[in-house]
Amino acid sequence: MFNDTTAEELSQVMEDAWEAFHVYRKLSLKQRADFMRSIAVEMENAGDELIQTAMQETNLPEARLRGERARTIFQLNSYAQFCESGQWLEARIDTAVADKVPAKPDLRKMLVPLGPVVVFGASNFPFAYSTAGGDTACAFAAGCPVIVKAHPAHAQTSELVAAAISRAAANCYLPKGIFAHVHGASSATGEALVKHHYTKAVGFTGSFAGGKQLFDWGNQRKEPIPVFAEMGSVNPVFLLPEKISVSAVDTAKQYALSITQGVGQFCTNPGVIIGIDNNDLDQFIETLAAEINNIAPAAMLHPGIYKSYVEKRAAVISQPDVAMIAVSATDAGLNEGTPTIASTTATAFLANPMLQQEVFGPYSIVVRCADMKEMMAVALQLEGQLTSTLMATENDMLQYEPLLEAVKNLCGRLIMNGIPTGVEVCLSMQHGGPFPATTDSRFTSVGADGIKRFARPVAFQNWSDSFLPDELKNSNPLGIWRTVNNELTKEKIG
Repeated sequence: MFNDTTAEELSQVMEDAWEAFHVYRKLSLKQRADFMRSIAVEMENAGDELIQTAMQETNLPEARLRGERARTIFQLNSYAQFCESGQWLEARIDTAVADKVPAKPDLRKMLVPLGPVVVFGASNFPFAYSTAGGDTACAFAAGCPVIVKAHPAHAQTSELVAAAISRAAANCYLPKGIFAHVHGASSATGEALVKHHYTKAVGFTGSFAGGKQLFDWGNQRKEPIPVFAEMGSVNPVFLLPEKISVSAVDTAKQYALSITQGVGQFCTNPGVIIGIDNNDLDQFIETLAAEINNIAPAAMLHPGIYKSYVEKRAAVISQPDVAMIAVSATDAGLNEGTPTIASTTATAFLANPMLQQEVFGPYSIVVRCADMKEMMAVALQLEGQLTSTLMATENDMLQYEPLLEAVKNLCGRLIMNGIPTGVEVCLSMQHGGPFPATTDSRFTSVGADGIKRFARPVAFQNWSDSFLPDELKNSNPLGIWRTVNNELTKEKIG
């Protein structure tokens, strides 16, 4: 439906973004926040056309899309509020000490915007992780123009959201280069965007192959740039002995729903479940299998994701020492993902890297460990994850403390007695983890702390107060929290 944006058009988009950056970065925090709030209003005003279009393009149900749009609007408003508060700026002031030998200079530091940010729309969240999603909101809050590359699977939805952003920009009298929307089914479009010399950062949510390619392009440049790629994970769940002995049935029912929620198309889907091979685990598996049998297949986001799911699922199930535990009892229709549970031994799991890779869809594999020593070996071999979960009693936690420490080292979010699916948008959320879950585990892509991805620290030494940014002036005209001589305060200096 949409032609790829040409190389000449991309070049002009980046030129416009660079020019807009020098205007937008100087705007007040309130002006940035007002722009983001205006986008939220325009998203709401887009009405049912936006929801119906997304339903047609993604196979997602209306209730899910209405909830996701509400989440996107909440992100825009909450990040706007945090932007305006100035907390994310990390303002630091150490005043001069003239009688120190040598004399101590006046030093003041804060975060400043990086420059134009390229955001790649995600396939599985057409609103919350795409055109006006978290990366875009964070970049605008940081003071950066945004260039969005629409995901081809929901290009028309992306167009409608892009129009809402453009209306908000016009309402706020912002320069035209503050936002641009481009299309490109070819990887050449993505490469050109990442390698353009005016691009200063990239945001991405998607597959490992896609994110790693963007990361590599970002590092191949003459001036390497940060590529913040969230690439999914298998989100391991560890079933500890005492916990599973008293709640095998309830835990299995809980995880059957988590594995199949949204047809398993969440980056936090629990793809690997690890337990000790005994009667309690047998009961867990028996219940999980019964639940999965009763969950019908459902349409996946688009044919490409369905094809990948079918192929990866078949490849894993065909491996030696892998058994099929359960599949949905209902036949699958066109592009419908079939809920599936497999099992294997810890020995086979440790020996076969394929079993440790993500199968994006309603699938999970149960790993049977002979004892806690094998469970520990599995934990130590797993790659970086977005989440890890311990189903454990307090006695389990005390008895198996080394396992707890190993699991902590795996992930960005450590869950106790819950499910990983569902990511709360708040400051204390960490949605990111060690490679290969993300390309930079120091940052989150959910919550207003994600703003810091698109900013860098600058220190001002011995500057006249009149020339300092408002955020660092003695009078603190913005009334923000600052660390002054090692004390957090809103007070004026002098």
